[in-house]
Amino acid sequence: MRPDVWIPERTPAVERDRLAELAELHVFTAAGRIAAIAARADLLVAAYDVSRALMVAGHIERLGAIQAFSAGVDSIADRVPPGVTLCDAAGVHDVAVAEWVVMTILASRRRLPEHLYDQRAGKWGTEPLVGDDLVGAVVAIVGAGSIGRAVEARLEPFGATVVRVARSPRAGVLRFSDLPSVLPRADVVICLLPLTPQTRGIIDTGVIGAMRPGALFVNASRGAVVDGDALTAAVVAGRIRAALDVTDPEPLPAGHPLWSAPGAIITPHVASDVRREDARAWQLVFEQVDRLARGEPLANVVVDGY
Repeated sequence: MRPDVWIPERTPAVERDRLAELAELHVFTAAGRIAAIAARADLLVAAYDVSRALMVAGHIERLGAIQAFSAGVDSIADRVPPGVTLCDAAGVHDVAVAEWVVMTILASRRRLPEHLYDQRAGKWGTEPLVGDDLVGAVVAIVGAGSIGRAVEARLEPFGATVVRVARSPRAGVLRFSDLPSVLPRADVVICLLPLTPQTRGIIDTGVIGAMRPGALFVNASRGAVVDGDALTAAVVAGRIRAALDVTDPEPLPAGHPLWSAPGAIITPHVASDVRREDARAWQLVFEQVDRLARGEPLANVVVDGY
């Protein structure tokens, strides 16, 4: 079987040429009026043109699946036409996001932001900023999916002790209700939960309040899984520190207390932004097209929003 595949106009030439060898290829434009397009299609690659792809999906009578390039599909899942399978990009961003998590943990624990502040001020700090290494540190990973496993693999050589927590418990993974018993001894808490109606605001005042003083909270998932007011209050008060690639709202408004909080590291939702990101995402598309050609089930099918 030669699958029928639709791709965005902005698809790079190399990937477009390779897909043309594997499938009956069609291109949808980035703008303009959408006419009646097709009676059927096996796969619509949204890539990063999600809004346009969803518009196109409404003009395909029998569409099999939509492939997103993001690991989190909270902004897409409830907009997919009925009967159409949504596939996320789980696995594509594991390396980049895991590196961002480890980078910010090391930066925060070794007081890098304060040293950079002194550098910009042309100041050789005379007061020692004593940091902490990771040997023996307890790190709670909340959301034990593929990114969590990638983070754990990178923390292991540093000598950290990892505790895995998830909403769906399994062997070696605690249930979310066990988190309060973990937090008082956790030096670092990493949030990697998908955003769903069930996880919105799940890192609430109680969770943040149970974190031990001086602990670091790292969020590389979605800002809305966290009670922003509770997090802000704890960081501004100096009770905990935070490394955030995502916030709620995003971006934070001008003058928000977290911008200037001494214990905060904030990056603009760039944890997965590395030069090889797109190549990895298109490799997933090639593999999905191969599955379709072989009559095999697609990978990364989204169920219950993630």
